[in-house]
Amino acid sequence: MLFFYRDGLFIKKFRRNMKLLVTLNEILADAKAKKYAVGLFNTVNLEMAKGVISAAEDMKSPVIIGTAEVLLPYASLEELSYFLLPMAKKATVPVVLHFDHGLTRNKINEAISLGFSSIMYDCSVKSFEDNLAEVADMVKTARKAGISVEAELGHVGANDTGAAENVGEKDDSIYTQVAQAKDFAERTNVDALAVAIGTAHGAYKSKPKLDIQRLKEISEAVKTPLVLHGGSGLSDDDFRSCIANGISKVNIFTDINCAAALAAFQNYTEGSGMTDLINPIVKAVYEETIKKIKVFDSCGKY
Repeated sequence: MLFFYRDGLFIKKFRRNMKLLVTLNEILADAKAKKYAVGLFNTVNLEMAKGVISAAEDMKSPVIIGTAEVLLPYASLEELSYFLLPMAKKATVPVVLHFDHGLTRNKINEAISLGFSSIMYDCSVKSFEDNLAEVADMVKTARKAGISVEAELGHVGANDTGAAENVGEKDDSIYTQVAQAKDFAERTNVDALAVAIGTAHGAYKSKPKLDIQRLKEISEAVKTPLVLHGGSGLSDDDFRSCIANGISKVNIFTDINCAAALAAFQNYTEGSGMTDLINPIVKAVYEETIKKIKVFDSCGKY
């Protein structure tokens, strides 16, 4: 049994014998109501996809897979759609196929045409009004296609300076502002909203300072499910605190990406071939995904 939110109502939907490619709307409302989070695990090859989906199925957890525009040099949307789409449809748990951090309408339109069930239109570097206008227009387009839309307000930085602990310390404007978040969500009708509370993309070189009070205030003001970007590298307690205070979706890439690379390194010996590495890579991604699903408390939710 799956609960999803539509037109102001929680609706029960029986999907045990149905293909389970779904949108964010069909999984995040329940997560928000019950205070757990669903993980987005970017999956840029078959091995990562197998590891993530197998973990979600074994944990009976909904899951979000996909890629981001910055990752397209490693695998194009079309290439990924050849296996991610059928894998999502055949899964025994709800799977969202999501195009994360879409920066251009051309690529977003391509994702929609290829069958992705959800997109993120990232206009966070633009002014508040420009971000709002662009996202509101994209929501109208997405509604016609029957897919969900995520946006970002504030700016989750790139953790490439070694100064993650100083994110927002000198410039409060990069944080998501509570009043703006409420206004943005209501005027765009966006399905999920990524908020900036002190996290950064990539591997942390120092401990981030999360503004949990700000997150709590945003969650109380905004009905839209909230998203945490820059999740890889946070402690389990950090995740639990964020989820308890309003996060319903957590983005993960670096942790499973590094797990895959480490598995390849540890299992390579002279004369090894690719086939010697594939299963250890899948297993490493599987195990890292299970760790995150348990922390996010999404296991057993389907």
